[in-house]
Amino acid sequence: MTPAADRAKNLALALLAMTQFVVVIDASIVNIALPSIGRALHFSQDDLTWVVNAYTLTFGGFLLLGGRLADLMGRRKMFMLGLVVFSLASLLGGLAQSEPWLIAARAVQGLGAAIVSPAALSIITTTFSEGAERNRALGVWGAVAGAGGAAGVLLGGVLTSGLSWRWVLFVNVPIGVLCALLAPRLLQESRSEQETRSFDIPGAIAVTAGLALLVYALVDAVNAGWGSTETLLEIAGALVLLATFLAIEMRSRAPLMPFSIFRLRTLRGADTVALLIGMSLFSMFFFISLYMQQVLHFSALKAGLSYLPLAIAITLSAGAASVGVTRFGFKPVLVVGLLFVAAGLFWFSRVPGTGGTFAANVLGPSLLAAIGLGLSFVPVTIAAVTGTRPHEAGLASGLVNTAQQVGGALGLAILATIANSRTNAVIHAGQHDLGIALTKGFERAFLVGAGFALVGAFLTAVLISSRDSRSHSLAARSEGGSDSAAASHAG
Repeated sequence: MTPAADRAKNLALALLAMTQFVVVIDASIVNIALPSIGRALHFSQDDLTWVVNAYTLTFGGFLLLGGRLADLMGRRKMFMLGLVVFSLASLLGGLAQSEPWLIAARAVQGLGAAIVSPAALSIITTTFSEGAERNRALGVWGAVAGAGGAAGVLLGGVLTSGLSWRWVLFVNVPIGVLCALLAPRLLQESRSEQETRSFDIPGAIAVTAGLALLVYALVDAVNAGWGSTETLLEIAGALVLLATFLAIEMRSRAPLMPFSIFRLRTLRGADTVALLIGMSLFSMFFFISLYMQQVLHFSALKAGLSYLPLAIAITLSAGAASVGVTRFGFKPVLVVGLLFVAAGLFWFSRVPGTGGTFAANVLGPSLLAAIGLGLSFVPVTIAAVTGTRPHEAGLASGLVNTAQQVGGALGLAILATIANSRTNAVIHAGQHDLGIALTKGFERAFLVGAGFALVGAFLTAVLISSRDSRSHSLAARSEGGSDSAAASHAG
């Protein structure tokens, strides 16, 4: 490769990584600002999760449609369109004067992110050849995606304390506009020429509505009761909508999610594990933020700055993961990463309700979880796009992103419900110290989160092909064997 071509690829990667950083940040940047948002717009404690979930649900629900639009309409074009939608929604969210206004703006932000993210990832998979070159690019991508969660909380603390909670949304506007303006200069346009130009809007609506209703049922169950008619009807309605999505896909000439892509065993396994990574990790930032502010009584700024070691650890471990995938294959690196995550979350489940400190009770487990996150994000992304054909890049990118985002939304709904139920039970049992009651809820949520990570490690061992992992490693090290590696991925 010539130096000029190498430089062009690096500049393109920098732009794509910066965009993904902003998209990922927005799933977590509001966590630190939640208490301030709750006071300003009169949210209840239960409804606060919807500031996060409104974003992650539309993000996860529309990612498949976003990936298909990128493949068929042009990846650079959709990348730019998504940035414009995302930036406008961020501006409207920052101006919000009520609870419904903010939740609606966050949902539209998620829609913009769902267009941007698969377009960006599919540009990477079509720009960088399979093997060590793509591993390095996805290592940068994974570092940015992983660190974005921690950096979002850090930046959220700084902005909330220094300016106001509104700036956690306003900050996206200049960055989004700048990235959209740079895209025509730094990115090549590409699209799939093989398929019918049909976008399956009914499928996207059915899957998003089904997921939204399911998460709402889980969040609301702590108030309505798990066995109540209301909860059971909501869950039944969600299952009907998701079944409708599957029926639409099976009948459509150009389905949103062609089932033929699941011929790849490693893709199937990687998407399943990505769901569990999202379930275990996204909620971690939510509960750590609440623990530091509501139990340790940290200011928003101090809580945000406390995430700095975690962000650095994620970045370093993601860099190590891209080297590890080339050396050992993606499967063993992913198993090790998930075991680190499980250990970190289990340690978090021991946090005390009184007398806790950052150094003794938060720093150690957050570093363990951060190392695990960096070691998980990179190999699961590489596994999910390995062996796919160029015209499937957007779909494969959309699937792994969908799994992580939907996992994050479901995990937060489930764990917030578990935490709130436990806290309420402790209060009803006579505990008058709110800090102790809240911590009992956080402990239970962290323990279940650790269980999700352990299940993810087990499923990695069972569902992801060891042969694919070894073939990818051999091809990456030889730099010339990507064709032979790709031939083996259909197994």
